[in-house]
Amino acid sequence: MSERNVKNQRRGGPMGHGPMGGMGGRFEKPKDFKGTFSKLLNYLRPYKLKLIIVMIFAIGSTAFSIVGPKILGKATTEIFEGIISKISGVEGGGIDFQYILNIILLLIGLYIISALFSFIQGLIVTGVAQKVSYNLRKEISEKVNRLPLKYFDGVSHGDVLSRVTNDVDTVSQSLNQSMSNIITSATTLVGILIMMLSISWQMTIAAVLILPISMILVMTVVKKSQKYFRAQQKSLGQVNGHIEEVYGGHNIMKAFNAEDEVIEEFSKINGELYNSAWKAQFLSGMMMPIMTFIGNIGYVAVSILGGWYAIRKTIEVGDILSFIQYIRSFTQPIAQVAQISNVLQSTVAAAERVFEFLGEDEEIKESEVPVKLEEVEGSVTFENVKFGYNEDKIIINNFSADIKPGQKVAIVGPTGAGKTTIVKLLMRFYDLNEGRILIDGYDINDFTREDLRDNFGMVLQDTWLFSGSIMDNIRYGRLDATDDEVIKASKSAYAHRFIQTLPDGYNMVINEEANNISQGQKQLLTIGRAILSDPKILILDEATSSVDTRTEVLIQKAMENLMKGRTSFIIAHRLSTIRDADLILVMKDGDIVEQGSHEELLQKNGFYAELYNSQFAA
Repeated sequence: MSERNVKNQRRGGPMGHGPMGGMGGRFEKPKDFKGTFSKLLNYLRPYKLKLIIVMIFAIGSTAFSIVGPKILGKATTEIFEGIISKISGVEGGGIDFQYILNIILLLIGLYIISALFSFIQGLIVTGVAQKVSYNLRKEISEKVNRLPLKYFDGVSHGDVLSRVTNDVDTVSQSLNQSMSNIITSATTLVGILIMMLSISWQMTIAAVLILPISMILVMTVVKKSQKYFRAQQKSLGQVNGHIEEVYGGHNIMKAFNAEDEVIEEFSKINGELYNSAWKAQFLSGMMMPIMTFIGNIGYVAVSILGGWYAIRKTIEVGDILSFIQYIRSFTQPIAQVAQISNVLQSTVAAAERVFEFLGEDEEIKESEVPVKLEEVEGSVTFENVKFGYNEDKIIINNFSADIKPGQKVAIVGPTGAGKTTIVKLLMRFYDLNEGRILIDGYDINDFTREDLRDNFGMVLQDTWLFSGSIMDNIRYGRLDATDDEVIKASKSAYAHRFIQTLPDGYNMVINEEANNISQGQKQLLTIGRAILSDPKILILDEATSSVDTRTEVLIQKAMENLMKGRTSFIIAHRLSTIRDADLILVMKDGDIVEQGSHEELLQKNGFYAELYNSQFAA
């Protein structure tokens, strides 16, 4: 939505498929599996009834599907015995086609019911998974608004976005797949085992004894492949990061003739990706041949035993075919369980990151009986203000100032002096260590944050526009403003003239990157937005360093219109623009070292005079 559209960076690249079709490429273990899983279950608790229905339908769908091969075996036996009796010349011998037809109709009915149950189960599970995702995203969105600004000073925007998008998506997709698969796999495993035992317990033992051999071989390959999948993801992240960096600074790279170095660096990390990827994929690709080989050994053992029992008339021919079908199906849920265990680990790890974010310390609660002023005059008083971003490092010591309504206050100092700190304290983005800040005689802590910030208007150096029409971007200052009021505000901001020259005028849509208008035009639009909001107290961060002289003059005039009759705090970069300020606060090394009017500070011949003279030394 902002002009600086923060892109979600998936440094790990696409998810690599690990052994058993699992997530070997991005296998992340949670720190507290049990605790996080318990929290995740709490989000599922409101849907307990739906999940019970899912279990019933999953069991029903699997049961109807499992019984199919056994019934089909009866049809095979009937066909076999009918052919034998016909060949043997038995009177009245032959195939009972009515019996076969009845079995076919029964099977069709069973498979239709199984498919219907599976469809209903999938529909409910998808609804539950998406509702959990919706609730998580909603909580995260609300949490963002309750977090103090200091949290975002230490955490990148990309990390927060990753929790809202990647992690919640992982939880959603895994719940969608895992809830059904766990129930289906468990039911299938137990059901098939029962059906196999009902045919022949001896053949069942022969089939089951093969499984430990396959599992040992599979786990050996999995153990070896995991390190290559981790290396693959690391190299993939480096490749993605390198490409993103090079394309982001393509012009700079070209300007400094760095093509050869870029290609050499890419070849190096691409080679590392190749080495790890082919080993990971080769080992992962061995899973199916191993499972097939072991499975074939099982088929041979069952076929020999089945043939032996058929000759002895202790088992029917159709049951042998049914049993072989069950063996084929028996290995599938075991592989699914192995995959689900990996998916669950990844799900809980993602959920853990989400819950960590939701558990972060929030802003200090609002006053229970907040102050609400009907009319704000705009006086601001600093009383012995003491503040530090860390308690052991105080950067503002015992600062006091009394600013009357309508006064213009400039905050000056070298880069990194802490000029924006005063603004952050005024807006109550941070709470003071000691002292008070008063608005019209009332402590800012006695206001709700919403009411307090409603009294401020801001025009920052880093302009913020969203993807939408110019009219909507200006109206963002006051959402109930009419079109005429928006146009009036844009005229006061000297933006009306350039807007009329644009395609579609006020209806022109600013694109996501906001690169279809110039930096100066963006600044004039943000000033128009501030004029429309009609605040009593203004915070201005002069943003004329990157615009041409003519646009700079327009911005200065627009700012003068904006400041009329309002208390204004100006973070000044060019000292020539704040000579008429009523009060100038001079900051150095995070502290206020001087304060007074322009003439008073020049007479002191101190740090301000040094700064001022250095800008006009030429």
